[in-house]
Amino acid sequence: MEAFPTPVALVHEWFTPRSVGGSEQVVAELDRLLAQRGTPPELYALVDGESGRPGSWLSGRSVQTSFIQRLPWGVSHVQQYLPLLPLAIEQLDLSGHPLVISSSHLVAKGVITGPDQLHISYVHTPARYAWDQMHPYLARSALARGPLGPLVRLQLHQLRQWDVVSSARVDALVANSRFTARRIRCFWRRRAHVMHPPVAVERFRWDRPRDDVYVSLCRLVPNKRVDVVVEAFNRTGLPLVVLGDGPERRRLEAMAGPQVRFLGRLSDQESAAWLERARAYVYAGLEDFGIAPVEAMAAGAPVIAFGQGGVLDSVRCLREGERSATGLLFPEQNAASLAAALEHFEAARLWRSLPAEEQRRWAEGFAPAVFRRRMETLLDKLWRQHRRRLHGPVPLI
Repeated sequence: MEAFPTPVALVHEWFTPRSVGGSEQVVAELDRLLAQRGTPPELYALVDGESGRPGSWLSGRSVQTSFIQRLPWGVSHVQQYLPLLPLAIEQLDLSGHPLVISSSHLVAKGVITGPDQLHISYVHTPARYAWDQMHPYLARSALARGPLGPLVRLQLHQLRQWDVVSSARVDALVANSRFTARRIRCFWRRRAHVMHPPVAVERFRWDRPRDDVYVSLCRLVPNKRVDVVVEAFNRTGLPLVVLGDGPERRRLEAMAGPQVRFLGRLSDQESAAWLERARAYVYAGLEDFGIAPVEAMAAGAPVIAFGQGGVLDSVRCLREGERSATGLLFPEQNAASLAAALEHFEAARLWRSLPAEEQRRWAEGFAPAVFRRRMETLLDKLWRQHRRRLHGPVPLI
């Protein structure tokens, strides 16, 4: 096994307490993998608000940042500087790093590298609001509907252009799901390896007694489509607990019936306890991968979800004759389709066909150790290929 070169650069969009999710878990595991190989990486990001926060995995670490760090509210509201972010990421000087690994959901893949460097980008998603979800985004944006609407559309047009150009700089792309790989192929005309992200399955118990309550756990923002979930439970009268907070909460509470409870944002331990006792986890969004469904299965809860996107990689749909299913997928992203799935789930008592132990066994295939092992194999392969290109014979023209 050939050693990775030093120093290795690990680039992420931003490290802030306001944004801690699946992409940050990927960066943490890449950091751990490289450290285990004896090449702890040097960290880069547009902004860093985590290294000085006690309890963060980045506490005490050095993170090289961009000029956005010094702008007013740059750390806490980095996305408000969207027009400047492509420029800012290009200003990071990575010239001393033979190997560059970026974790990208917006601009991190756009760092500039040279011909002797290997740049591998783990892509969580191409920017949704610049591509296939642009029109719903514009319809929801008060700014886009106002006098500045043409300027917003121009900025998204320019972001798309930069997005395609910067994708060509990357030597190898890694997608978090087959769905993301298809979007990369559609928008950037590039092929990508598929590597599912790590999920902390070990923090869940799967063997606790279960209640008859259903659980929704996600941020309450429009693209998560919690409105579809609430309306479906209004129709069926089944009990639902909604965990999470966000700008949609007030609207969702106004439309919810008495059998729907909103508990807000809970601690990781409290959220885990609800998943561990749930009859099923319910989700109606279109995800690039989706960490929460895997967490639910790790807690022994089957998944009822909209059957498109990354969930097709993580949930094995219950079909006639299926013995190793982990959930039920409904075909259309509306309340009627979800309500029909819920009624079928209840009438046929399908949770009996989806034992908690089987959910957990399947979820363990997404554990951090599995991710590190597979990612290490891929990084070794890509580095060997890069070395052969550098030191192979020079073709004659």
